Amino acid sequence: MRLFGRIALIAALGSLAACGSGEAEGGGRDGQPAQVGFVVVQASSVPIENSLPGRVAAFQISEVRPQVSGVILRRLFAEGSVVRQGQTLYQIDPSIYQAQVAQASANLQSARASAEAASARAARYKPLAEMEAVSKQDYTDALAQARQANASIAQNNASLRAAQINLRYTRVPAPISGRIGLSNFTEGALVTANQADSLTTITRLDPVYVDIQQSAPDLLVLRRSLTRGGTVPTMAQVRLTLPDGSDYGYTGTIQFTEVVVNADTGSVTLRARFPNPQSILLPGMFVTANLAQAINTTAYLVPQQAVARDPKGNATLWVVGPGNTAVQRTVVAERTDGQNWVVTQGLAAGEKVITQGVGNLREGAKIKPVPASTPQRTAPAKPAGRAS
Repeated sequence: MRLFGRIALIAALGSLAACGSGEAEGGGRDGQPAQVGFVVVQASSVPIENSLPGRVAAFQISEVRPQVSGVILRRLFAEGSVVRQGQTLYQIDPSIYQAQVAQASANLQSARASAEAASARAARYKPLAEMEAVSKQDYTDALAQARQANASIAQNNASLRAAQINLRYTRVPAPISGRIGLSNFTEGALVTANQADSLTTITRLDPVYVDIQQSAPDLLVLRRSLTRGGTVPTMAQVRLTLPDGSDYGYTGTIQFTEVVVNADTGSVTLRARFPNPQSILLPGMFVTANLAQAINTTAYLVPQQAVARDPKGNATLWVVGPGNTAVQRTVVAERTDGQNWVVTQGLAAGEKVITQGVGNLREGAKIKPVPASTPQRTAPAKPAGRAS
């Protein structure tokens, strides 16, 4: 029994030694360096994209109010419909304003008649005054009366124009084109020129604005990166994610950025303009804006399978080191771009990043690097052992 135990112990130690030699330097099962696939990385121009909260705002809003007082005789639009600029919305009783136009017209005719008589009198007095048949004072008075009569014509003409304008205002027009809302007054209601309540509201929904909120610290980081070099500004094209998670089909452009920080939210407002032909975007709707405000010209795109995270959350990857050895590298990879990680620190142009066969690599292990498209070498399957 004691001899049998020694034989078993020797066999176990031999088995362990064989396993150790089989995973010799390089990790190959047959003692050869492990074959790994690599890609050569080069600096790329990668947009710096941000996802920021935004809210839709109307391109134009007009609260329709009467400019004259009177009783509404007719409402000439359907609530919720699209109206055009200049279209008549309400008809206010024009009777009193028609009378004012008639009175102003009569006053103007009277002033013209008086002006003709005064001008004729001044014309007759002029030669008589030169012959001293009448006093010069009489001629001066007649000339002054003619001039006053002409001034009265201008005054009455202005009164007639004002009366005509008020008569025109009895037909309340749409100041802008857009979708009209509810009517706050019905036919038969009395409205006044200086009332606080609007008759209705018109909203223009194509195009629309989206007010995007960006925190002041993020904006400072962006501007510092622009001043350090390696990052260039770009004309931001904005894409939207709707509240249901779907993508809005149209892209927008940034119109301007506010120059003040909101004291309540600590953010800066960026206003973008979007086409809205189907009226999908409604004022007050919350959306997510995805935009690239700059382009990083010194970033590296690394396939996602090549990057792992250590227990501290740092991004790590393997590169082909001197003498075809495996070298682990800690890099900065804070975001993805499609199927790649965007690495901003830790790599240099021309380095070979291992993307295949990274599962059993050790620091400094001998490897056999091949391009990532080369088929990987696999060990043949061992036959199943027989039952004793």
